[in-house]
Amino acid sequence: MREIRALITVGGRYVGEAEPFTVDSPWWNHVEPVTAHLDRALGVTTSVLRLVATTAPAMRDGVVTYQVEADREPAGLDRGAEHEFPDHPLRLPWARPGGPAELVAWAARHVRLTGRPVQVKTWNLSCLYRLPTTRGAVWAKATPPFMADEGRVIGLVASVDPTLAPVLLAAEPGRVLLAEAPGHDCWRPTGEVVDRIVPRWVAAQAALAGEPRLRVRGVEPPGFGLPGTLLHGDFHPGNWRSGGVVLDWGDAHWGNPALDAARLVGFVAPGVRAGVERAWVEAWLEHRPDSDPAEALRHARPASHLVGALVYQEFLDNIEPSERVYHEGDPEAERERAQSLAV
Repeated sequence: MREIRALITVGGRYVGEAEPFTVDSPWWNHVEPVTAHLDRALGVTTSVLRLVATTAPAMRDGVVTYQVEADREPAGLDRGAEHEFPDHPLRLPWARPGGPAELVAWAARHVRLTGRPVQVKTWNLSCLYRLPTTRGAVWAKATPPFMADEGRVIGLVASVDPTLAPVLLAAEPGRVLLAEAPGHDCWRPTGEVVDRIVPRWVAAQAALAGEPRLRVRGVEPPGFGLPGTLLHGDFHPGNWRSGGVVLDWGDAHWGNPALDAARLVGFVAPGVRAGVERAWVEAWLEHRPDSDPAEALRHARPASHLVGALVYQEFLDNIEPSERVYHEGDPEAERERAQSLAV
């Protein structure tokens, strides 16, 4: 459970603090319950711009202070203290005054809204809105320049399997508009879900293999006959939908496909790992019968954590100080995991 302190601004000007409140969701970047409460309590439309401070050391719980933007000045705020919000050169567009509204306005140029947009998530890696439209719910997502261009990556995936990636309604560098992907998130995947998604992703990777079309991270475990190809980069089942679509392509890069499998194997529960490894190895043997995917995966397990260390360090190098709390200590933890799995 989070206790919320909301520092309200209008056009970047501090106008007061809302009465503190709690929300059941523990995750700092999950702001849908935060704005829902504030909209009801204050009678205005709000959006969370950024995290200002927190008392907890992880991504959840504690007392969390946000800078919140309102569309007009509400009554009943506490002006007992003054707060200033100086800009920072690493602040992302959606964390600045008017940023969330600009993302929604961009989306509204491509779809017809039928209700109030809902800000679901915001932090240093994305700002995500669910939008009611004449074609059902759609999702507007903004991402930072140090991550992959999701529109481009989704286009690559869709070129070989249109059912594997979400339907792209509009895109430009740094933001995408996506149709709703059917089903639910697969944090605890069944064997049936693994057998339905893993072989299709392997088939797409086999079809896309060749010269790099995205950046290479610089960690390359032995291939054992597997080709360089497009990697999702964060291929855990929380990014899968039960309908078969894979989401969140911002970590995509080019490299050994065993790195994606290693990320997946390290994420799932121990009782599921054997089934995941079997599905992945059998799928690659169908496409590359002269390869040794099992050995490639064994070497990729520690290497995947070295990639993780690089990724987390990139986050820390490119986000403003108040948001570093999301990732502090992660590069070191990933290097320790790599060492513990060293082949």
